[in-house]
Amino acid sequence: MSGLLGTSSSAAAVLSSRSISFSSSSSKSSIRALSFNPGKSQGRRFYGGIGVPVRKGRSHFSISNVATEISPAQEQAQKLSKENQRPVYPFAAIVGQDEMKLCLLLNVIDPKIGGVMIMGDRGTGKSTTVRSLVDLLPEITVVAADPFNSDPEDPESMGMEVREKLMKGEQLPTIKTKINMVDLPLGATEDRVCGTIDIEKALTEGVKAFEPGLLAKANRGILYVDEVNLLDDHLVDVLLDSAASGWNTVEREGISISHPARFILIGSGNPEEGELRPQLLDRFGMHAQVGTVRDAELRVKIVEERSRFDKNPKEFRETYKVDQEKLQEQISAARSCLSAVQMDHELRVKISKVCAELNVDGLRGDIVTNRAAKALAALKGRDQVTTEDIAVVIPNCLRHRLRKDPLESIDSGLLVIEKFYEVFS
Repeated sequence: MSGLLGTSSSAAAVLSSRSISFSSSSSKSSIRALSFNPGKSQGRRFYGGIGVPVRKGRSHFSISNVATEISPAQEQAQKLSKENQRPVYPFAAIVGQDEMKLCLLLNVIDPKIGGVMIMGDRGTGKSTTVRSLVDLLPEITVVAADPFNSDPEDPESMGMEVREKLMKGEQLPTIKTKINMVDLPLGATEDRVCGTIDIEKALTEGVKAFEPGLLAKANRGILYVDEVNLLDDHLVDVLLDSAASGWNTVEREGISISHPARFILIGSGNPEEGELRPQLLDRFGMHAQVGTVRDAELRVKIVEERSRFDKNPKEFRETYKVDQEKLQEQISAARSCLSAVQMDHELRVKISKVCAELNVDGLRGDIVTNRAAKALAALKGRDQVTTEDIAVVIPNCLRHRLRKDPLESIDSGLLVIEKFYEVFS
């Protein structure tokens, strides 16, 4: 990693006039039910739902919780399931691809950079590298038993339930959990991504149940889309909407439910299979290009390492345990000191001048470049951004924003580098 380090909005939620109150149980898994019976809510059980009982003659909504105990056998099964999960290739064992690894690390340090778009040849380790990031993800504080991973200190990252409790002055139970990585399959339906309201229960049981989707699970985490350039247009629209506002709103059968959906969007794909829509491409904070390794010795090393991992994943992971732990500590330290990193006003002006002279639309390029440069300085253990930091990150932050025609290919970054040296010299 030494080579790597050396070289390389939110809109407020739409709150309806109906007040929604939530309750939770720390010792039980909450299952929320929405009931239509006048004056009381039904105690019907169903899994993964949020419910709002409607009282006759009133437009006031309230929440009824039905909790189920988790048996010791179920707890043991969950534990065994986690232990037997498919082993992940260690991030520290990835050979080469420094640009891609740096972009991923900077986004872990500062999630507000806005994600990474990784494009390159097939078989170059794009998906392997992204999924190996799981082991390095730090822990965050979330509200216990909350399906949206609400931040107890940030109102913009709180679900309705948590926000109502906070307004009432209630104590919020919190736990530490690792940042979540959610895979978005290409064949996913819109209901699975956004969440859905079960109309069948409304017809058969008089209950309306909201089932949170992948966007709820990805809140404050990472949403990874492999082969993102093949994603259906209707799902692209959903991602654009959530990425723009930081909230996901589900409108079904006269009921509107909003929840926070702030995530690091990571996509990977092969440019030969099709390009991304410019609107979605601009939502990615950084862009990394991955090429096939041409050095014969390096190729042999990659093949040997992969063979060792396939033969005995557990033993292979143990050999990189120390390197992984060092990298985790470095990321944790960088996240802690990120707020203390400073950048001179003169450097900010020059960054904006580069963006202006390259005719970059909007201000996202300026914002992302500033954030990425600070994250790189924090990763290197410094509290001041240097010109070298900006030189490393500015091609990744701007080159995918230069396209004006969807048929044009993404610039390799040479134009950005030339303009950078022209302005900063």
